[in-house]
Amino acid sequence: MYFYDVNYLCFMLPGMLLVMLASWYVNSAYRKWSQVGVRSRLTGAQAAQRLIMSGSLSDVQMGAGLASVRVQGIGGQLTDNYDPRTKTLNLSQGVANSASVAAVAIAAHELGHAMQDAEGYFPLRFRAALVPMVNIGSWLGWIMILAGLFLKITNLAWLGVLFFAGGAVFALATLPVEFNASARAKRLLAETGIISGEDEQKGVNSVLNAAALTYVAGLAAAILQLLYFVNLVGGRRR
Repeated sequence: MYFYDVNYLCFMLPGMLLVMLASWYVNSAYRKWSQVGVRSRLTGAQAAQRLIMSGSLSDVQMGAGLASVRVQGIGGQLTDNYDPRTKTLNLSQGVANSASVAAVAIAAHELGHAMQDAEGYFPLRFRAALVPMVNIGSWLGWIMILAGLFLKITNLAWLGVLFFAGGAVFALATLPVEFNASARAKRLLAETGIISGEDEQKGVNSVLNAAALTYVAGLAAAILQLLYFVNLVGGRRR
């Protein structure tokens, strides 16, 4: 019903446009720099393995778990991720098997998450702790808001808004995790010689900065949706 609400569109349209722009930007950057090879001739998978075994990672204590990280290929495009449960770096085929600037940038970024996991990086742990709340709040919040409005129980509707706010908090908590992983990736790629020259550094920055924009857009969309529900419940109360 809310998709036919003019107020909903007014709140969400800017967020939707920003998400679409961020998606276009990251895909554009990926396409451009996936066609530019790195002078080291390392694929994304090889770059990840080199970084895992590199002496430059001694500051995160290999015994803490980084040495046990496995690298494996998965299907899809830009589906790359690090799974802390299995200590696995999952790289899409376009990243794992490509010796491009985009491939090594993405692989190093995901390894940045493995480093965070190995050293117990607090923002990563905090975000993980939010997952159960967000999973419950994403569906329970809707129910409570609708039930509260239908039954005219304002406190129930506000409680639903509070539950629904977990998504915005999670999106906010994601920013330092992703920004830190990208910062680690940029530093490690340069220090280990996997990338060299200003052109390759520019490409890495372009790919990772584009990816960061998608998380900023996601936060904006989450906040706008939350504001819509605040306005909806507050308006009914008045």
